Amino acid sequence: MTNRNKGIVLILLSAFGFSIMTLFVKLSGDVPTLQKTIFRNGVSMVISFFFVLRFKERLFGKRENQPLLLLRSALGMIGIILLFYAIDHLVIADADMLNKMSPFFTIIFAAIFLKEFVKPYQIYSIIAAFLGTLFIIKPSFSLDLIPYAAGILSAVFAGAAYTALRALGNREQFYTVVFYFSGFTTVVLLPFVIYDYQPMTLQQTIYLLLGGVFATIGQFGITLAYKFAPAKEISVFNYFTVVFTALLGLAFLGQVPDLYSIIGYFIIFGASFYMFLKNKKEIVEAT
Repeated sequence: MTNRNKGIVLILLSAFGFSIMTLFVKLSGDVPTLQKTIFRNGVSMVISFFFVLRFKERLFGKRENQPLLLLRSALGMIGIILLFYAIDHLVIADADMLNKMSPFFTIIFAAIFLKEFVKPYQIYSIIAAFLGTLFIIKPSFSLDLIPYAAGILSAVFAGAAYTALRALGNREQFYTVVFYFSGFTTVVLLPFVIYDYQPMTLQQTIYLLLGGVFATIGQFGITLAYKFAPAKEISVFNYFTVVFTALLGLAFLGQVPDLYSIIGYFIIFGASFYMFLKNKKEIVEAT
């Protein structure tokens, strides 16, 4: 199996992991968003902790990388909180697709902060993707827009977090980055969760623990995928998360996205697929 195919398999595994996480977060019911977030990241912290010990890496990374690790963790934490809020209040496929706008925001932030050149086709793709979100959101200028705004903002913060990761490069092992992010979120949110803790049933607790396990699978899968192949070549396959999530929402929650949302999915996926083809063409021409 080539490295590219390994990357594709891993990113599909990641997409499935994140889809299962989304389902369990939704099934856990009326648990406060911060409580759900700390369960998700607490489980990831424990799992990644054993990886760090196993490979004898630093728990908190190198001193010179602290600013980027802190920035990535803070941005990622806010993104997760906003995503979980959107999942609680929207059709889960809608929430997932809005969050999948993050690669487009990564392009924007990388251009602004990392001085990466934005090509014309990337600009066209970003514009098309934003038009696609309008079909999902169906603006009505009412309070109903708040969950959709949370979904978009989750993508904004995720894109910013990925930009920080890009700046970090390969200076830290993936399990160290995951442990740092998960540990940071757990420590920051713990006082708020203790103050406003809502008792949970055994079923809710199991759902959130499983959500944390599958979130960790998703996190490790996508991180390893990009070690085998460049994001330019395989990132489009991450959109299978929405396919998996839509099928899980239909099977377990009876949720069916409306026609406008489906049109929005196709537009956003089409914009991403267009970028994928252009990037592939550039790679072929360069070789």
